[in-house]
Amino acid sequence: MEINTALILCAGYGKRLNPITLNKPKPLIKINNTTLLQNTLNLVISLGIKNILINSFYLREQIEEYVANLNLNLKVISDGDKILDTGGGILNLIYNSKQNDFLVFNPDTLWNESYLAEIQNMEKFYFKNKVRNILLVVEKSKSFDRRMIGDFIMKNNILNKSFDKNFIFTGCQILNKSIFENYKIESFSMNKIWEEMISKNQLHGYKSEVKFTHLTDIEIYKKLVKI
Repeated sequence: MEINTALILCAGYGKRLNPITLNKPKPLIKINNTTLLQNTLNLVISLGIKNILINSFYLREQIEEYVANLNLNLKVISDGDKILDTGGGILNLIYNSKQNDFLVFNPDTLWNESYLAEIQNMEKFYFKNKVRNILLVVEKSKSFDRRMIGDFIMKNNILNKSFDKNFIFTGCQILNKSIFENYKIESFSMNKIWEEMISKNQLHGYKSEVKFTHLTDIEIYKKLVKI
């Protein structure tokens, strides 16, 4: 990997997983005896990435305590006095790094080593085509949660939106910090940036062929713990 810094988003409330998340942050929920966060870290390490930044807000002391026991080059950065949402949270992490390109993960997905080659190939596409933001997406038919609706359509690796949105964002993306040049650290969603990039045909996608398992809510949790 050319990219040497990964960002993992761990600030959210995880309300759809109540009552579990009333006293435990979502990234520390265990599936198959492994926390969602550790699962994500395992993939990041397998990719050979050395620098890891995690954002936190809700029950952040538990996140900090958890990672303090890991022997990794890992830093937890708080969103601050209020949660910054996905866009603001990423920008706050980037502010703490001198790098230009970042691999970003949402730990809600059950990441595994089947994704290794796909992410490596997505990175090659990113640099070869000099794009500024590329999302790993998957067709709805590969989703464990059959209720999930699509986020995008994709043609020639360009993402757009229409009524027939057949691709779901997996929670992994590569981005260049320049996409935040008109933004400041405050609460905003990455969707705001994506909408702007879509309007210019600049938001790219890379198709995943891995079965997509996302811890959407308590119903999916109950199904997964039975597997």
